[in-house]
Amino acid sequence: MEPFEEELDGSDENDLYEHFRLVVDPGQASLRIDKFLANLLPHASRSRVQAATTAGSVRVNDLPVKSNYKVKPGDVVTLLLEYPKRELKITPENIPLEIVYEDAELAVINKPAGMVVHPGHGNYSGTLVNALLYHFRELPLFREEDPRPGLVHRIDKDTSGLLVVAKTDQAKLNLANQFFEKTTYRRYLALVWGDLKQEGGTITGHIGRSLSNRQIFTVFPGGEHGKNAVTHYRVLERLGYVNLIECRLETGRTHQIRVHMKYIGHPLFNDATYGGDQILRGTTFTKYSQFVRNCFELLPRQALHAQSLGFLHPVTGKMMRFETPLPADMAQVIDRWRNYIAHRDKQESYE
Repeated sequence: MEPFEEELDGSDENDLYEHFRLVVDPGQASLRIDKFLANLLPHASRSRVQAATTAGSVRVNDLPVKSNYKVKPGDVVTLLLEYPKRELKITPENIPLEIVYEDAELAVINKPAGMVVHPGHGNYSGTLVNALLYHFRELPLFREEDPRPGLVHRIDKDTSGLLVVAKTDQAKLNLANQFFEKTTYRRYLALVWGDLKQEGGTITGHIGRSLSNRQIFTVFPGGEHGKNAVTHYRVLERLGYVNLIECRLETGRTHQIRVHMKYIGHPLFNDATYGGDQILRGTTFTKYSQFVRNCFELLPRQALHAQSLGFLHPVTGKMMRFETPLPADMAQVIDRWRNYIAHRDKQESYE
């Protein structure tokens, strides 16, 4: 048995789940796959495995199977499951949530910048999970000992925008499988330093923790470390020393957009972790420096917003697509750049 994980947005999307690969032994007798896996894997009851097969998360030789499938020697079995519950009790907190859509299976949340998605690393209160445990406290999926109830993906603390939250076990497995298979749609808006040479493009390069600073992530272009990451971008508006762009994610690595844009020389505006909190483009004029500092104060975070989210409904199979407008801080800074560039020649001629 060879376990392996994907890493995501704070870690990667699929570190919410354990993804196992199992090769059936040559001497294995014919046995139902749900019993086979329940016997072999810790923390996986037979009912839990059956729920995973219903969600299409159990595959044999890359094809989804039903619970009554009988394993044969040499079969390659893959399985996506939740992490075992930790001995950690999370306190429900009555924190306001902007729920843009909700039904019996899921909810779509517009997360504000500054909110941590789930507890950890000193953030054990005020998180999205604390809020979810309060708002959905009547649902069996939302238990205080589970640090990630309903979560199938996440976005960084200082990134705003859309997240889908599952409300049932079946929905959670189904949605997690969609993220794993890269069939979801995610579109981000970002303000980046510099004027991109092309109108759009694709950035590829393995992303992993920096070998010199484990707190940040970096690109390993040769693929010697990290995991494959693909970001598609398009310029929406050129504002002189900064560009407003859209990014579509093909993978969900930690800090993916932030790391990829830094890698091509265009860090996100005011991204302190990746160098975007310095004046990287423009003039040395005093008025310009003050203008940028004022923008930093108005937007005290990286300029990144998860604007669009799309996925198949886990029960109906219907395509769901959601959008949310830019938050006020990011919209105001973009408007200030528009105004500055419109009057740039006049302003800079005074210095």
